[in-house]
Amino acid sequence: MKIYTKTGDKGTTSLIYGQRVSKTDARVEAYGTCDEANTLIGLSLSYFVHESFDGKEEVANVLQQIQTELFYVGAELATPPEKEVKWKLKENNIQFLEKMIDQWDGKLEPLNNFILPGGHPAGAALHAARSVVRRAERKAVKVEKVNPLVLAYLNRLSDLLFVAARYINAKLGQKEKKLSIES
Repeated sequence: MKIYTKTGDKGTTSLIYGQRVSKTDARVEAYGTCDEANTLIGLSLSYFVHESFDGKEEVANVLQQIQTELFYVGAELATPPEKEVKWKLKENNIQFLEKMIDQWDGKLEPLNNFILPGGHPAGAALHAARSVVRRAERKAVKVEKVNPLVLAYLNRLSDLLFVAARYINAKLGQKEKKLSIES
């Protein structure tokens, strides 16, 4: 099978089940933005592959699970509302994110102010992924008849990525830079 099909050369693409839509369609915008976030999560994983820290395997496994679940989100968004979704999110996907947020956040210093995104490249990539997930969430809200679990998942995922960035930065000895407000 060839990578290129030439079917999108005029600005359209196919949803699942073959319906052609503009590449600016709300569904395409939303699942494309999820793909961007997925890529940034992969970038983060590549940055800490050679690092050593307690809990590294767990973090890697969680992030890879999220990458898979983002494909489920993409499938939900790429399926027209009257059709059956092949890969579906479930409530337990959201509950898992909440469990990991609570677990990792419980090991961090409490936040008393805003922090600047950054730190170790792995943490910085997760901060970037978080902001892209927020954009995906905003775009998903515009999708007609979107599964409410998609919106809840994206909302919780951005929280998890924020905590994961802080967690990795802490594990790798990166101090958080607090927002300083000049008066």
